[in-house]
Amino acid sequence: MSSSEKQVFSLKQVVQSIQKTIEERYSTNYWVKAEMHKMNRYPSGHAFPELVQKEDGKIVAQITGTIWKQQLERINEAFIRVVKEPLQDGKNLLLLVKINYHPTFGLTLQILDIDPSYSLGELQREREETLKKLEALQLINSNQSKEFPLLPKRIAIISGDSSKGLSDFYQVLQENPYNYFFETTLFEAYVQGDLAVNSIVNALGKIKESIDQFDVVVIVRGGGAEVGMTCYNHFDLCKSIASFPIPVLTGIGHSTNLTVAELVAFRNAITPTKLAEFLVMTFREFDLEIQQLTQQLFLESERLLAMKHQKLVARANGLTQVVQKRVRNAKERFLSLQFQVQHQSRSQVVKHQQSIENQETRLKPQVQFFLEKQTQKLQQLEEKVHFLDPIHVLKRGYSITRIKGKAIDEHMLIPVDAELETQTVQGTISSKVTAVSGKP
Repeated sequence: MSSSEKQVFSLKQVVQSIQKTIEERYSTNYWVKAEMHKMNRYPSGHAFPELVQKEDGKIVAQITGTIWKQQLERINEAFIRVVKEPLQDGKNLLLLVKINYHPTFGLTLQILDIDPSYSLGELQREREETLKKLEALQLINSNQSKEFPLLPKRIAIISGDSSKGLSDFYQVLQENPYNYFFETTLFEAYVQGDLAVNSIVNALGKIKESIDQFDVVVIVRGGGAEVGMTCYNHFDLCKSIASFPIPVLTGIGHSTNLTVAELVAFRNAITPTKLAEFLVMTFREFDLEIQQLTQQLFLESERLLAMKHQKLVARANGLTQVVQKRVRNAKERFLSLQFQVQHQSRSQVVKHQQSIENQETRLKPQVQFFLEKQTQKLQQLEEKVHFLDPIHVLKRGYSITRIKGKAIDEHMLIPVDAELETQTVQGTISSKVTAVSGKP
């Protein structure tokens, strides 16, 4: 066929034909199940969400949707009223759509309405699925089995720094009427919405790095609307709370069905205020118990002292009688022993006196003989000593020469100019050495 014989259409004709065909074929509205992968809300107020269907985690279908501003506001209000959450990414929805094809913008699904009850069912399904997974891992009661500290003084807080719930929590702790002191450390995190899961899990990880510095962990958020609560049914967040090594307490401010996070936490309170009051009352109950035990101890001590005093008085009386009796017996034994000692002493004295007299009579001649003999020896020694007196040597013409009071002997060296003292029978002669000659 020649080019002149070919039937040629313009692009506009083609897309208009497609548009007409789709409008005729899909003239009614349809309820469609899909995941809102990304909402893509624009400043104009319109949204152009990416709608997908996944199987085994893979996207098997994808199309762009359109929600005009007025419809989006109405749908979002209804969604919050029923589901307690705003529309957000990653949620499975039941959408009332109209299939549109625009020559310029292509194929889209115009979203006319969203059934919030379907999403509520999906949230309930997620909640039940999380509970099943935790039960399979035996984590449902894991955190609740942790030992609660006697006094939860050191508190790690997970909350937004500007949260109304956090300020209420601080106020109750700091203004408690009993002046109990709490050490608090804030770990900032998103505590609601689609960012809360990772934010809270990361905060728990930071606390675990210095776990020895804390007694308990509390998660608090402001009360009021229950918007943003579905994050507390997320498996990752609930697993982190359930498996945490110290007690985790929640005060996330709502009054309807408990979330999974609250179910697996060590303790949950309806509001941050109630949670803070619980911590204060933990101290108060311990304080009252100590006061009661102190009073009981005081009364018991008084009772025991009185009883011991009675026993002591009775024992003292009995002891006095025993002592008096023993003193009398001892006195009697002492007198008896005194008489025996005196009698035996006289007998021993007489006996030893006789023995001494006999010894004296026997020893007297021996002593007399010994003394006479020793006297003779002394006389002989006296004569020898007298004979050895140097004066007798001097009388025979000898002399004694000294240097500085020391007698000169054969070993002494005599220096020249030394001063000598020579002792003779007639007296002492002083001299000076002028020369020293050798031995002959």
